[in-house]
Amino acid sequence: MRNYFFTGLVICAPLAITAYLTWTLIQWVDSWVKPYIPAAYNPDEYLPFSIPGFGLVVALIIITLVGFLTANLIGRSIVNYGEYLLSRMPVVRNIYSALKQIFETVFREGSDSFERVVLVEYPRKGIWALAFVATDTLGETQARLNEPAGKTVSVFLPTTPNPTSGFLLFVPVADIIELDMSVEQAAKLVISAGLVAPEFQAAKDEALKKRTEERVEVDAAAS
Repeated sequence: MRNYFFTGLVICAPLAITAYLTWTLIQWVDSWVKPYIPAAYNPDEYLPFSIPGFGLVVALIIITLVGFLTANLIGRSIVNYGEYLLSRMPVVRNIYSALKQIFETVFREGSDSFERVVLVEYPRKGIWALAFVATDTLGETQARLNEPAGKTVSVFLPTTPNPTSGFLLFVPVADIIELDMSVEQAAKLVISAGLVAPEFQAAKDEALKKRTEERVEVDAAAS
């Protein structure tokens, strides 16, 4: 009975947690968007039940529409004027400019931010930690590090089991070990505290090659 219970737990727990997180996200977006939808276009106003996810769909449509409108000259002019107004507001302008630069860096076409997984020595020599490469170190930081460290990369070192928090490190390129695993596989490894390790294809290939060689030797000896 205990084996059956743990087998069922392995099947049900990931499904339940995934459903809970998805439902929480949908409700969070709906709570932000639905109050601003006119009553004539909000199905919750005239239906006897609420439609979950309607706010999320509306948000996606609005974001896509804003992107389409800002692609032309008139839309770009409106955005520039809005940014000009924000630039005149203390505190707000600093927050907006920082967030805009972050999103432009992460979502720009061809960006390779957070697409490489590396090992870095942290918190001291001989101890290794998993990290994600954000970008090549730029600006004054790299200029100051040129002499003592040479070329460096900016890496984000996540904490376990919550990978949304962590540390920003500037690591010399010569001191990192790049891994073949994907960001998703690395995230699973961090969240599970090392319990869920991705398969290493090179190790599998080496084991398969070794078994093949042993089989050939056995066949040769038998013949």
